[in-house]
Amino acid sequence: MADVGSVDIELELIQWLQAKAGPDIVVRDEVDNQLLAELPTIQVQRLAAGGDDGLRLDRALVDVDVYHSTRGEAFALAGLARGWLLTDLPGAVTAAAVFGRVSTVSPPAARPYENTALRRVGATYQIYCHPVP
Repeated sequence: MADVGSVDIELELIQWLQAKAGPDIVVRDEVDNQLLAELPTIQVQRLAAGGDDGLRLDRALVDVDVYHSTRGEAFALAGLARGWLLTDLPGAVTAAAVFGRVSTVSPPAARPYENTALRRVGATYQIYCHPVP
């Protein structure tokens, strides 16, 4: 039996979202100094919160931030990502993870960012997953 939390949910979600988003959108875990040249970008980060059922089921809280050149485009892409996560992710199986229930903890909302040449919209999701048996 795999250890609880043995799924790297950031890596699995990045790969899964990248396949959904296509080649024109960058999906990553960290942003860097090239962010402005790599718009639109979706950033995936697990929060230091959540838990497990004591066996194999991991309950992860994950922030999904969208960076785009305008507020409207950032909200539109955040809405697409929300739809993918809520409707397509439950039941999905990747090489390392089986995804279960997904819910919105905090819906897409504008979040501040230091660079005024881009806009950031973020949401928080609760995602249940476990390692592939």
